[in-house]
Amino acid sequence: MEGEREPLIKRRRTGWGAWRRSERAYRPSASDVFALSSVVIGGILIWLFAASHVRDIHRYPHHPPQRKYDGEHITWTFCDNFFDHEVECANLTVPMDQFNATNNGPDNKNFSIPLIRMRGKNATDNINILLNPGGPGGSGVEFLYRRGKQLNAIVGENFHLLSFDPRGVNQSVPRADCYPSDEARREMSLVRDKRAIQDSGELWAWTSGHVKGCVDTMGVHGSYINTPQTAADMNSILDAVGQEDMYYWGFSYGTLLGQTYATLFRERSKRVIIDGVVNQFDWYGSILDREELADTDNVFAGFVEECLKAGPEDCALAGLAKTKEELSKKLIASISKLKDEPVGVYVNATIHGVLDYWAVWFGGVFPALYKPANWRDLATNLAGLLQGNATKAFLAYGQDGPWDLPGEPNEMVSLNDGASGPEKWGSINNRAALVDTLLELFNESSFHENSLSHYFAKQAWVMPRGHTYVPKKGVQTAHPLLVLSTTYDPVCPLVSARSANDAFVGSKIVELKGYGHCTLALPSLCIARHVRGYLSEGKLPESNVQCDVDGKPYFAKPDEDGKALVGVKSLDEEEMKIHLAQLELARDSWFTHR
Repeated sequence: MEGEREPLIKRRRTGWGAWRRSERAYRPSASDVFALSSVVIGGILIWLFAASHVRDIHRYPHHPPQRKYDGEHITWTFCDNFFDHEVECANLTVPMDQFNATNNGPDNKNFSIPLIRMRGKNATDNINILLNPGGPGGSGVEFLYRRGKQLNAIVGENFHLLSFDPRGVNQSVPRADCYPSDEARREMSLVRDKRAIQDSGELWAWTSGHVKGCVDTMGVHGSYINTPQTAADMNSILDAVGQEDMYYWGFSYGTLLGQTYATLFRERSKRVIIDGVVNQFDWYGSILDREELADTDNVFAGFVEECLKAGPEDCALAGLAKTKEELSKKLIASISKLKDEPVGVYVNATIHGVLDYWAVWFGGVFPALYKPANWRDLATNLAGLLQGNATKAFLAYGQDGPWDLPGEPNEMVSLNDGASGPEKWGSINNRAALVDTLLELFNESSFHENSLSHYFAKQAWVMPRGHTYVPKKGVQTAHPLLVLSTTYDPVCPLVSARSANDAFVGSKIVELKGYGHCTLALPSLCIARHVRGYLSEGKLPESNVQCDVDGKPYFAKPDEDGKALVGVKSLDEEEMKIHLAQLELARDSWFTHR
């Protein structure tokens, strides 16, 4: 972000991630946390992967460029052979409206959905596990390409891993856009949206035009970019690959998709894992999501406490205070000071600018809470800032560009899903009433301030509703759900996992005792065993249980890697493979979408 107040910034960074890049992981608040470098890396990977459709036909001449399998109703293209696994791609056409064909018109309006599949070496039963990385807006294609190797290590070789770009996302057609071109986005998406009171006049006026632009740009397709329609698309995917039962692992927003699917199509929901859980009742039914950040401050407190435990050798902030209360107070005061007194940083003629509160708090602190493996770097950057040298913090957080993701999938999906529009907001029908309502929410946690522009858009949303889904309780699925959660998740709190546990009959929670977003944030063989046992045999614990984190998850040195697990020598080859895969996932700069 480019300054303290006067510089203009985009109303919100939509993400992917998928992330709430595809990684500020993709609910409204989370989507604002992705670093520009992650977006660039993800984009390059997707471009290279797409290019491989043509390149690798010649590179691997013994592989047929197109392939069909008995029992399937789709043609695949061989894409690559990475990590000693074949990867194949396809495109699937799905109806615009999955629930009412009349709305598709005589020309059968539709979406084109890109699919990607990593084949398991021993998948003799040809069972596909569908994956969703989060968001909304996370690219499943990028996710599998980036982290398919590690996910394969966790689930084993008995399954194919299949993911997709949901309707409106990334390479799906049409894509969710609120502007007719990238140039128009650069010119028209500039608005001050940092301060709830001072910026509210401009933001209110700008939003009224922005939401109309979303409708006009998308036309009739816009209303159908929502989660229930995407859930129905997953049935189309199953039908295309000739699979009756849903095997699914969804992260963050992907848990909302999983819950929606399991409610709508309970008879096909045989193995549904939701990891880092969204409260679907709040998502679809509440104008404000108070529960979303219920544990964010607890994770920040955990960062501070674990820093002091680690000591100055492993946490650069540890020497600046003697108690966690003192260190927390010092951090918050120093960062908050940047609201009115941003810091100018000069590196050279091409790298210089301003570091403000929003860049540090929402571009640095907030995303680091997702992944404890990033805490060490966060502490180093903040320590320099507190000691008068803001260069490292600026280089890490102060150069994020305002147009870091293609389109508006995060915004469009979340607002099409939920309690959006003036009718839903009732008496909160003017700027003053909206600001008063949001200030009350922001007082609960400063992290809520990141959703200022999201709530302005939610109140003003005019896209016609394209679904009738209402969450239910007492849902009996073909086989009960496996619900995974950390104890303290910054954007998907444990209380939301308990809400899902209450809604789905027979479901069980496996809680990973630690901090971070989704169980991929921390290594745990216990979690992996539960995942494998559930997918392979439908095993669930008799009651809700907890798992321990393996090794030293907080402020560990980067070179500790495989040595992190106590008793690592006692692991067999398969367990070591899983453990190393979990370490790579935990260290990845990618943030599971929300």
